[in-house]
Amino acid sequence: MRAGHEQGQPICPQARWSLFIAALPAMVFGAIAAAFLWGLFNNNDSLPSTMIGRDIPEFDLPPIEGRGKGLSTADLRGEVSLVNVWASWCVPCRVEMPLLVELAQTDSVPIHGINLKDKPAAARRFLAELGDPYDRIGADSSGRTAIDWGVYGVPETFVIDAKGRIAYKHVGPFNRRALEEDILPVVRRLQQEPNA
Repeated sequence: MRAGHEQGQPICPQARWSLFIAALPAMVFGAIAAAFLWGLFNNNDSLPSTMIGRDIPEFDLPPIEGRGKGLSTADLRGEVSLVNVWASWCVPCRVEMPLLVELAQTDSVPIHGINLKDKPAAARRFLAELGDPYDRIGADSSGRTAIDWGVYGVPETFVIDAKGRIAYKHVGPFNRRALEEDILPVVRRLQQEPNA
């Protein structure tokens, strides 16, 4: 109890103002924390892409050292395909690689890779350890092609239609549910279209 203040007496305006000023940082912190938590738990994890429905960017990437085929715009026209942007230093890429290898074994859709800012020896070790699902891999050592594709980070997977347009983009590693419910239905729909 403060001196000069008896229990039951109203608090003077200066004391109220002092209490408000003292509590203000806690209220601001609480509001920021509430907004952060709301955003964290109410996010649908989708990042819109302005590339959907557009032609793939013009590019021509050399192969990873030790592989025969690079990847270019011309390689992605004429059939529905997947393009997976990955790197050996990417931990989430390790998570999805077994599913990519499994998908490649079905021969249901060609899978191509863009290896982002990687060392050739590290990329080859990664593929030797986890499996190589790719028909072609282009080495994007500068990261310029990934920027042109609108890549936010690795891994990212694109579904490309037979005309060379981006039909779908999956950001981050995909699991079996995302593969079966999101990615493959787009692939199958595109494969059934005329000229696919």
